[in-house]
Amino acid sequence: MPHAARRLLPAASRLVLAAILLSAATFVLLEAQGVAPATSLTVVTRDGRRPLQTTFINNQEFVALDDVAAMFQVTVREDALAGGVTISYKGRSIIASTDQPMAMVAGRVVTLPAPAARVGRRLLVPIDFLTRALGPIYDQPIELRRPQRLLLVGVADAPPAATPPAATVAPPAPSADGAAAPPPAAAAAPPPAPGASPSSPALLPGARTGPRLQTMVIDAGHGGDDQGVRGPNGGVEKQIALEVARRLRTLVETRLGVRVVMTRDDDRAVTPDTRDAAANNSKADLFLSVHVNGAFSQAAAGAEIYYLRLDRDGEAVRRNAAATEIVLPAVGGSTRTIDIVRWDLAQSFHVDESAVFASMLEEELRKQVPMSEQPLRQEPMRMLAGANMPAALVEIGYLTNPAQERLLQSSDFQGMVAQAMFDAVVRFRDRLEVER
Repeated sequence: MPHAARRLLPAASRLVLAAILLSAATFVLLEAQGVAPATSLTVVTRDGRRPLQTTFINNQEFVALDDVAAMFQVTVREDALAGGVTISYKGRSIIASTDQPMAMVAGRVVTLPAPAARVGRRLLVPIDFLTRALGPIYDQPIELRRPQRLLLVGVADAPPAATPPAATVAPPAPSADGAAAPPPAAAAAPPPAPGASPSSPALLPGARTGPRLQTMVIDAGHGGDDQGVRGPNGGVEKQIALEVARRLRTLVETRLGVRVVMTRDDDRAVTPDTRDAAANNSKADLFLSVHVNGAFSQAAAGAEIYYLRLDRDGEAVRRNAAATEIVLPAVGGSTRTIDIVRWDLAQSFHVDESAVFASMLEEELRKQVPMSEQPLRQEPMRMLAGANMPAALVEIGYLTNPAQERLLQSSDFQGMVAQAMFDAVVRFRDRLEVER
C-alpha cells in the first residue's frame, strides 16, 4: 500500500467512527424522548402513490406538519394566543392544541390520541389528525387504513402499485379555487354499494314522488377507535351519542311508524362518507347526526345545532341545477329525471329545508335543555355535504364542562334530548305532509 494511502486510512476511519457515534447518540436522545425511528405511510391519490414519513412518540404515531403542508397545500403557523398551532386550508382553519389531545375544527372540537408535539424544530401531530381534523375541511375524502399502512385521499380504494393508469383517462381539471375536481359521472354509472365510501360523482335522484317522511337516518357520531370528546371525569362522546341515537330511534319507530336506519348501532368506526352513503342508498328523507361537543375552555356549555354552509362549488351547483338534469327512459314508456352532481355536493339541493329542520331542532331543544349563546350555526361540514336529503347535526352539550358532563351521562337528560329531537322530527314531518 502506498505511504499516502496509509496516512489517509486512519483519518477516513475516524470520520466513519464519528458518524456512527453521532447516529448512535441521536438514537439514544430520541429514545430518551420516547421517539422511535421514522417509518412511513403510503399516500394514495388519483395521481399515484407517495410516501409520507411518520414517527412514533410514546407509542403514538405522528406526522410532521411541514410534510403535511407540502403534501396537502395547507399553511401552518404557531399561535401563542390560541395556545397551539393553526393549520389553514382555503379559508378554513384548524387550531391544534399543544397541551391537550384535541383540535378546534371550524368551530367544533375533535379529539386526538395526543396533543401536537415538538421534536427539535419540527411540529408533529398524531396521524389521526389527518382524518379527524384535516378531513372535515379538505375538499377530498381522507381515509386512513392503518393495517395496510395506506392513506387514501380522494379515492375509494388503493389500486395495485404496479398497475399503471389507463392511458385514455384524462386527469381531472382543476376547479376555480385550484382544487382538482372529480371527473363527471357517466349517465349509466351505478350508485355506490350500500355502506360503500363514494369517491366520484354519483347519479342522485331528482324530484321525489311525494315528500312524506318514510325513512330517517340517525347517525351516532364517532365510534371504534374514534372516541370523540372525552370529559374530565371519563365521559366518552361515542357512548353518549349512541345512547341518545337509540332512544330517538325507538321514539321515531314506535310513535311515527317511520323506518329508521342507524349508521352504527354498536361501537365501530364509520367514515363520514360511509355515513352519507348509507343515508343515500337507503333513500332516506331526513338525516340527523348526534354528537357531544367539547372546547378548550371548561366554561363552554349548551346544545348547538348545525346545518351546512355551502362553499363556492356548492353555490354553483344550486345555480346550475337545471343544467345538470338528464331525462332517462323508464319502464312503461315513462321518463325519469336524474340530477348529475358530485357526491360531496349532494346537500346543495337541500340547504333551505335543512335550515328549517335545524331551526325546529333549536326551538324544541330550547324547551328541554340548556342552549349555548349561539345555538344555531351554519358551517361547512363534510359529513353533511354528501347527504342527499335535509340534514342537520346536533351537539347536545359540552362534555368538557364538568357540570354538563354529569348531565350528559344521566338517563333523564338523554331522554329529554331524545324527546326534543323527536318533537322536531314530528314538526318537520307535518310540514312535509302539508307541502304534498
